Amino acid sequence: MGDGVLFDISDRLNPKVTARTTDPNFAFWHSATFSNDARKVVFTDELGGGGAATCNEATGPNRGADAIYEIVKGQLVFKSYFKISRYQADSENCVAHNGSLIPVKGRDIMVQAWYMGGVSIWDFTDGARPREIGYFDRGPRADGSGGGVWSAYYYNGYIYGADFHHGLDVLKISDPLTDSARFVRTDRLNTQTQESYRGRGHGHG
Repeated sequence: MGDGVLFDISDRLNPKVTARTTDPNFAFWHSATFSNDARKVVFTDELGGGGAATCNEATGPNRGADAIYEIVKGQLVFKSYFKISRYQADSENCVAHNGSLIPVKGRDIMVQAWYMGGVSIWDFTDGARPREIGYFDRGPRADGSGGGVWSAYYYNGYIYGADFHHGLDVLKISDPLTDSARFVRTDRLNTQTQESYRGRGHGHG
């Protein structure tokens, strides 16, 4: 929970740590998502454990965010942070959380949950200059309580966001940057094992 780590698991019974990074800006190293070519990795900082309002001016743009690293000669090289730029109300728990890649040939694009910050679609092809290209946000709850989207995963043309109060939000994105992903079809998806994408929409496997 306090480091970003790469392992060599070629010998499954004797895994070895090959690279490690520690960022004093991070509170809770929650998850990691590789680019499809495994040349980058996005680490997620779940500041506040998902229950705090951290998408506000007081917290700033770099805490409770994603950190993008390039993997260079087996080592982790920091490039930048990414966080949604829309400030949320102090009643809204909001922080970077679970997401997955959108299989777009030649680009690194992922969809990600931000609790009450909603669902964000962002491009980290240039690891030093990530940018959001779309989002879905319900806004604050009328009773002032928390909740929001715990996970957002792309699968066979749709985004499935798991909302604490509303069940699954099924979203479709129409954008020239992501339209080619609809040609990539898989029979199953496990975002934790994160197999590489293959198919008409993505040339690298």
